[in-house]
Amino acid sequence: MVDFSTTYMGIPLKSPLVVAASTISSMTDRIELAEQMGAGALVIRSLFEEQILYDQQQLNDFLAVEGQVAESTAPPFASTTLKGAEEHLKWVEHAREKVNMPLIASLNAVSPGSWVAYARQLEQTGVNGLELNVYSIATDSQKRGAEIEQELYQIVEAVRAEVNIPVAVKLSSGYTSVMNVATELDRRGVAALVLFNRFFQPTIDVETESLFNEMSYSQPEEMKVPLRWTALLYGHVKADLALTTGVHTGQDAVRAILAGATVVQVAATLFKNGIPYLLTMRQEMEEWMAQKGYQSLADFRAKLSQQNCPDPAAFERAHYLKLIFSQR
Repeated sequence: MVDFSTTYMGIPLKSPLVVAASTISSMTDRIELAEQMGAGALVIRSLFEEQILYDQQQLNDFLAVEGQVAESTAPPFASTTLKGAEEHLKWVEHAREKVNMPLIASLNAVSPGSWVAYARQLEQTGVNGLELNVYSIATDSQKRGAEIEQELYQIVEAVRAEVNIPVAVKLSSGYTSVMNVATELDRRGVAALVLFNRFFQPTIDVETESLFNEMSYSQPEEMKVPLRWTALLYGHVKADLALTTGVHTGQDAVRAILAGATVVQVAATLFKNGIPYLLTMRQEMEEWMAQKGYQSLADFRAKLSQQNCPDPAAFERAHYLKLIFSQR
């Protein structure tokens, strides 16, 4: 019998399979089913900065003009009308009462502000941790990259000052130096880094000559970027690493842990295959571990990270050159 337990953000988990922030957490029966199917933890869908700063009418007007503020999930989709912050807090409390597994709240932010006080109110619902999702597209040509990063650090510091529970940060892969940003967040006491935020891109409807927004499932190939950065970051930061985006099978989860991930976050595969698919993923992982003779996740975690490469300096470049020169 393999040991499938792990510790994420200082929180003991029975499994490294974590349900990502999504509409799965919008119904208690889904949350309860995820626990029954062996999820290690669940991240509750985000409380958005806009929900806190705007009253309901302002929020509806904002959504009508700017488009739906969306979570990184796949269908079934939520209503375009987001409820207010107080209602969200009540829902988190209700979810906490229904299950025993660790629950992680999520705050989705754009800029520093007074809204961070809600981090403490989320903590008071009884959640075990908080995931900070900084979702921002840099479009100001006058704002330097260093300023954007400084705003991120200010948000993180403000949120950490409000709570005693561990805080994770869901990062974008678009920073000039992901390694530097990760190191700075680690220095500020972040408990985990979630790699990576998945930005949704609009397309153009040529018939109506208008922008068209749609939610789509992540695809397995999208795992490659967070997988690489998990392997590069492991050992360079104290924070735990959670790999999200593109994890669809138990073998994908194994890949993530081989790279150095503490946990994987899944959503799209559960919408495609149903929440009970968590059992299939676990079985695939356990069968692989038994075949390889591993008794615990720690036995193979980070085995293929940069830290464990015989020549770490060549890790970033050698694989690229090998692939290019192998083409005929």
